[in-house]
Amino acid sequence: MNDRAALDLLLAQGPLSRTRIGELTGLSKPTASQLLARLEAAGLVRATGTTEGRPGPNAQLYAVNPTAAHAAGLDVRPEGIRAAVADVTGRTVGEYALRTPGRRSDRPVVQLVTEAVDGAASAAGLTRGEVHRLVIGTPGAFDPNTGRLRYASHLPGWHSPTLLDDLAAALPMPVGYENDVNLAAVAEQRLGAARGHEDFVLLWNEDGLGAALVIGGRLHRGWTGGAGEVGFLPVPGAPLMRQVTKTNSGGYQELAGAQVVARLARRLGIVPVPQGPHPEAAATLIRRAVDHLADPGTSRHHGRIGDAYQDLLRTYATGLATGLASLVSVLDPQLIVLSGSVLTAGGEALRSLVQAELADLAASRPKLVVGTVDGHPVLRGALESALAATRDEVFDTSRAP
Repeated sequence: MNDRAALDLLLAQGPLSRTRIGELTGLSKPTASQLLARLEAAGLVRATGTTEGRPGPNAQLYAVNPTAAHAAGLDVRPEGIRAAVADVTGRTVGEYALRTPGRRSDRPVVQLVTEAVDGAASAAGLTRGEVHRLVIGTPGAFDPNTGRLRYASHLPGWHSPTLLDDLAAALPMPVGYENDVNLAAVAEQRLGAARGHEDFVLLWNEDGLGAALVIGGRLHRGWTGGAGEVGFLPVPGAPLMRQVTKTNSGGYQELAGAQVVARLARRLGIVPVPQGPHPEAAATLIRRAVDHLADPGTSRHHGRIGDAYQDLLRTYATGLATGLASLVSVLDPQLIVLSGSVLTAGGEALRSLVQAELADLAASRPKLVVGTVDGHPVLRGALESALAATRDEVFDTSRAP
């Protein structure tokens, strides 16, 4: 227990002296010295330098040995797989992006996954066998009762009933699987806007509309892994969808998904409407709207266009708040995190509009914030999840010979 406490302190605070470790853990100097000698012999810590600028002799500093273990994460999407490897301190040391153009690929999923892992490991100067653990994030979720991927019909090739066994046979490390939005919530809880919160909802809007539910500090996945698949949620203002898993859509997705933003823009006379994938077009339109509201003088016709962009943001905020009101009435969360490229593009302007609408639509009033994990929160969450399990394994010095 003392060993793990010291390692966690070194991860959180960086290099520390023997004296400082003793002060923070309550251990005596001889016990702290024995602890550090044990961890150094196990290859878990290493001397990194000495203290400077203080009275008296300089003290030796110790830090976690970053090469003690490595973990990998994958963010799987229809258009490709993004992979990364991190050392045990959490620093990303290798990344790799594998494109899978088109809705169908003639390459087996196992081959794609191993190529992505190998690419990230190679970028980190490692081999596949030197990665201790892998966590894969996908849309939908693997049903714990059947082992099959559900709620992700748009992810071709990932629905084989033997896929998990095939991946386990092909990869030399333990493999975990998690819903992509859940992993974004892991990243925000450990590194971002939800730190210190044990009851929160993360609303994700990118390729699809989904939510992660954290209750009592833990992810709530549901019986089939489908908790948070709010894109299927029937809501006022959208057609009542039937056979939603076949159409891969639902009421809330049709009211506030990425594809809605371009439709709203056309209806309001905003031109040109960006072309390309729905998330990219939606994020571009929302950023333009925020820019026009911040500086209407950017357009010669700033009055008319400014009003149209204001209507776009307000209408979209109402759609977002409509679905959130249902979640709030059931879960009563302390916090709601807005994440995914479509929502983060709106920043504080969109957040404040959704907050005001939700205050009118819901009985309780949770705080709304914009996610703060930059870049690729799903991939970061996969790494954090893999690192947590890896640290539990390699930091357990009670099992050392």
